[in-house]
Amino acid sequence: MDIKSYKYGETGLNRFFGPLEAKIMDYLWDAGELSIKQVQERLDREKALSFNTVMTVMNRLVDKGILRKRAEGRLSLFRPVQTREEFIGEQSRKLTRNLLDEFGGVVITHMIDALDHADQKLLAQLEDKIQKLKKDSP
Repeated sequence: MDIKSYKYGETGLNRFFGPLEAKIMDYLWDAGELSIKQVQERLDREKALSFNTVMTVMNRLVDKGILRKRAEGRLSLFRPVQTREEFIGEQSRKLTRNLLDEFGGVVITHMIDALDHADQKLLAQLEDKIQKLKKDSP
């Protein structure tokens, strides 16, 4: 699934979604599957929103390929197409590839500079990957 924009000034899911979409996704990732009414009730704890507003946003998330909708009698149930981890993994992979395609070595230099703050396990994974790439290259 393609997210059309990435918002650098935001944090968490708000980088990929609008604030209401992000809250809805959080609820669905936590619950697995919910109806519009169930999502609306959760949202109402923070701010009252109409059923139609929640329904519109959830149906747009279906149209974007982020949620899956199924009917159970007259009730529509929604669930995420991917887990939170799968979604973040896919989006970060796409963002990284796009940055590398567009800016190349500059991006790698900045990523290396950012490693000053990386934990040792991540550094070990990176070292293993580099060694594998070196071994597999002609």
